[in-house]
Parts: sequence; structure tokens; C-alpha cells
Amino acid sequence: MSSTYQEWVQREQNSIMHTYGRYPLAVAKSAGCRLYDPEGREYIDLLAGIAVNGLGHCNARLQEAMLKQAATLGHISNLFYQEPQILLAEALLETCHADKVFFCNSGAEANEGAIKLARRYMHHIRHADAHEIITLEGSFHGRTLATLTATGQEGKIKDGFGPLPEGFRTIPFNDAQALRDAISPATAAVMVEVVQGEGGVRPLAPEFLETLKTLREHQNFLLIVDEVQTGLCRTGRFWAHQKFNLRPDIFTTAKALANGLPMGAVLASDEVARGFEPGSHATTFGGGPVVAAVANEVVKIMREERLDERAREVGELAVHHLSDVADRHPDSIVSIRGQGLMIGVELAFPGQEVWKALLDRGFILNLTQGNVLRLLPPLIIEEQDLALFASALDDVLNAL
Repeated sequence: MSSTYQEWVQREQNSIMHTYGRYPLAVAKSAGCRLYDPEGREYIDLLAGIAVNGLGHCNARLQEAMLKQAATLGHISNLFYQEPQILLAEALLETCHADKVFFCNSGAEANEGAIKLARRYMHHIRHADAHEIITLEGSFHGRTLATLTATGQEGKIKDGFGPLPEGFRTIPFNDAQALRDAISPATAAVMVEVVQGEGGVRPLAPEFLETLKTLREHQNFLLIVDEVQTGLCRTGRFWAHQKFNLRPDIFTTAKALANGLPMGAVLASDEVARGFEPGSHATTFGGGPVVAAVANEVVKIMREERLDERAREVGELAVHHLSDVADRHPDSIVSIRGQGLMIGVELAFPGQEVWKALLDRGFILNLTQGNVLRLLPPLIIEEQDLALFASALDDVLNAL
């Protein structure tokens, strides 16, 4: 390890709360699909800041949009009408069936807002005594008190933060009968990720989704889709729910929306959006001019370059390369799964050693659920980079 790295580690430990299990790597520079440590060593980025840098690092068009807006109008709060926010809302609504948008600063805030909107709509508009939010085992919805309660995982994310809010129920993943049994007059909403990210890159089964759609047609609950990680072309559709012809009452997005600047959004139908009114929900920073201008450019680039189609095509090639590796290592790789450029390689054993060996070979990715290598590369990644990764994984498994 370099003296620069060791110095950064010590200074970080002396000044920043210990909430992250950081990688043994300091990053000083980034460009495109590459990261560089202080000594200039290059790494292929297959994580994209955890699905944030969809357009890669230091995108010139985004830099231009940010600087131009910052020189014209910065923060003014949401007490004023502001064109960048309106333009972004209109651009997002052109990509989906939703009618209204609420802007915030993160995925957790977006999911918190979605939960509040569902409950308030049920109470104020439908005048129903429905407050319960049903979520799935393995889900991840954020780290506010409400969203960590909604999250279908135990452990450090929840330990010591009680008493947790009431009105949440978690059911087994992909269990259609459990969903049928859980729905009641108290159900305000069912909240799902079409592909669970933190849960191990697990797609919802078509059979489960069909049951969900059928129940929604006959029961009095809302559907919330958490698209914080899956949205904005990541899975090969602009929004992951579009692959299954879902029409959620509410869905959320964040991560890739402003390619690294803090931005989240809650999107809803006109009817459900009636649940909010002035004073019922708000944010000081959400949707400010600078981040809105950058996010608007992100959406524009994604649509111009058809990055949903590209994610689908390049993702299929990546799965092909990884499947070849899996065929050569049937005792090591359980499955290759995912959609688009959201890919999981499930190992038959704890994956820390494999992950570290890949990092040493210059590949940035992460490990979820202890044994799933998760790939969330920039949407502009080249097939050659993914082929290099597959070859490196093959070498690492051969060396075990």
C-alpha cells in the first residue's frame, strides 16, 4: 500500500464516522468507465458508484450543463417556480405512464415519500383505514426509519434502532400465496423491486407478478415499484416495470438520475398524487436548478443514445461470456442472473476471496448477500471490458 493510501485511511478514521466498510483502495481520479488510484493505477469500473454513474465518469455534456446552470441560477428553494425542474419533470413523464413528479435528494427519501403518499392518499382521498405497507424478504428500500423498516433484511441495518414504526409487513420473496394471504383491508400498498439489488440481483418471477397484478385489480391497495437501482435503462428498459407491463400507482427513482449529484424522485398517477397538498410533504433542496439541469441532460442522453437497448444488448453479451465461465466451473458458480446491465454471479461459497482477487486484478464490483458478485457497470461499458472481466473471473476460479 502506498503512503498516500495509508495517510488517507488514517485521516478518514480520525475524522469520519465509522459507517462504511470501505474497500482497500483510494480513488483519486475517474474518466469514462475507469477509476485511478493516487499512483495512477487503472481499474475497470463495473460498479458505477452502485448504479449511479450510468453515463460513466466526468461526462463532458453533464459538466457543461452543471457549469452553465450554476453560473445562471443556483439554489433558491422550492418556494419559487424554476424552469430546470419543470423541464426535468416533463422529460421524465415522457418516459412512462405517470402524471406527476415530486423531487427529493436520494433513493431513501424517494421511498419515504412514496410510503407517505400511499398512506395519505388512502386516508385523505379514499377515506380508508388502510396503512399497512407489504414488502418482500430480501428487499432494500433505504435507511430512514420507515424505509429500513420496509426493508426485508435483518442485521445491522435494523439492530439498535427500535422501536421501529408500525404498519409494515414482510412476506417471503416470490411467494404468491403469501401475498394473497397478506392482503387485507388494512393494506395501503405493496412495495416491490422488480429486480432486487441488495438482495442478490433476484428478479421477481413472472408468476408472482401476474398474481400481484390480478390481486391489485380486485383489491383496494396501491402498487409502489422501487426503481431506485433498476430505473433509467439499467435493466434494458427505461424503467424495469415496463418489461412486465406493470402500471404502478407510484414508483421511485434516484441513483443514476443525476449521474452522481444527489437527486431522487417520486412519480405517481394524477389520482394518487392528490394525496399530497401544500404543507403535507416537502424538501428544501430537492430538484434544485443545478441538479435538475444535470438530470435533464442525463435523461436526454439516455433517450438519444437508446441506452436501454444498449444495456439489453451488452448485458446479453456479458451473460454469454459469464455463462461460458460458469460452464467451466459448475462447482463454483450456481447461477448467472439479472436483466440488462444488472447482473449477479452467484457463487457456491462465500465470495470475499474471489472479490478481493478480482480487485487486485483491476476490476471494481461488489459482493452482496455474501456470495453474489454484483455487476452494475456504466451503461456505456464496452463488451471488451466485460469479456476481460469474465476472463479474470475464470483465472481466479482456476486458482482456488
